[in-house]
Amino acid sequence: MNYETVIGLEVHVELSTQSKAFCGCKNEFGAEVNTNCCPVCLGYPGALPVLNEKVVEYAIKAGLALNCEISLYSKTDRKNYFYPDLPKAYQISQYDIPICKNGFIEINVDGKIRNIGITRIHIEEDAGKLIHGTGEEDYSLIDFNRAGVPLIEIVSEPDIKSPKEARLYLEKIKNLLEFIGVSDCKMQEGSLRCDANISVKLIDDIKFGVKSEIKNMNSMKALEKALEYEEIRHKGILYKGEKIIPETRRWDDDESVTISMRAKDKTYDYRCFPESDLVPIVLNKEMILEIKKSLPELPDKKKIRFMKEYGLPEYDASVLTLTKDISVFFEKCAKGHRNPKAISNWVMGEVLRVLKENEMEISEISFPPEYLSELVNLIDDGRLSSSGAKEVFEEMYKTGKEPKVLLKELGLQQISDKDAMEELVVKIYEQNQKSVEDYRNGKTNALAYLVGQAMKASKGKANPQIISAMLKEKLEA
Repeated sequence: MNYETVIGLEVHVELSTQSKAFCGCKNEFGAEVNTNCCPVCLGYPGALPVLNEKVVEYAIKAGLALNCEISLYSKTDRKNYFYPDLPKAYQISQYDIPICKNGFIEINVDGKIRNIGITRIHIEEDAGKLIHGTGEEDYSLIDFNRAGVPLIEIVSEPDIKSPKEARLYLEKIKNLLEFIGVSDCKMQEGSLRCDANISVKLIDDIKFGVKSEIKNMNSMKALEKALEYEEIRHKGILYKGEKIIPETRRWDDDESVTISMRAKDKTYDYRCFPESDLVPIVLNKEMILEIKKSLPELPDKKKIRFMKEYGLPEYDASVLTLTKDISVFFEKCAKGHRNPKAISNWVMGEVLRVLKENEMEISEISFPPEYLSELVNLIDDGRLSSSGAKEVFEEMYKTGKEPKVLLKELGLQQISDKDAMEELVVKIYEQNQKSVEDYRNGKTNALAYLVGQAMKASKGKANPQIISAMLKEKLEA
């Protein structure tokens, strides 16, 4: 029997507004617990919410970037449920009339473009945060700083066919939202979270299989691994002729398994009804057009432009548009530079390496983009060898000093003057007669050995291209 996988994602995104969704409290990660709260976000009786206009603007931006229709009329609703970190015992959300609907994004799956539909994007508020005791400490504390933080929830169509596609879809969502500046999308801080629904069915079946929901995926790797596990688990149950139980599960990263949290034998009734303390959201086409004009260049268009304007291969352009900050850093380096491909190589290589090793964002790097341009110029001008350039880069990263300064301080000025290298070439020629004979007998790789000896003797300061040309001339004389 041939089965196919059906996946849909619900992506929750915290918006980077300065204040919360329905009050003036700071929207700030990492503040001292329970300091960014007020009667509104704590659910005090009589405290009335006021919708933050920026939340609406950011939701519209997200909808436009994800090719959605923007609703000229929408409203907020109360979603009723009790949980300790939900102080009002209901969440202000959007039920039947979301602000955005009927969108899609394109993902590249092994060279093939696939459209993944987006059912809706709606505005809602976040709950607080429970902090549980560990080990023998049996307690739970609540931090209400997160209560009322503005969210958008992006609900996909069940168009995703594999765990890999799910990861690619989430990466594309993250990339787009970072580019338009509506969220920092830091999964480690909870500003991008994902619930995944997965089922398996026979390829020819019209009806979907019984689904499992995996809650609160907070990394791309965890999402893909959890879905891979569930895919295998579902197929294994069906191959045995057994029934899949609808349930909510969580991912245990240490054990690499999903664990059942609760059964989903019935749909929970949230008793949604219109939020009586807030007026409907009424937009006009002129406002939406203005917001559309304010959108920056999106990653797919930027990728194409990088390929055309800087002559980059598709792979380079894809890597350099992974995040907005990386693309901005590259372009500041490459604008007007005579060798943008070399700039690309350094950004993709050494720059991304130190960021990964030090768990940094590119905005935190200690030197300005212009210094990387200068470093590449030193190499192209023959003043610095490739190995010497790596030494300069390491010191530039550690100290933030200019490459020209470090070139002198480290004594790495490359020797390119032919007269200065003539004595070195003669010396290497005379000391390595066996390699000379090998070259003249047709073993051309002996030249590389001789160049290596010259570089070693010059402590890496000789220009290898000039040394190679001079040695070759002497060998073939």
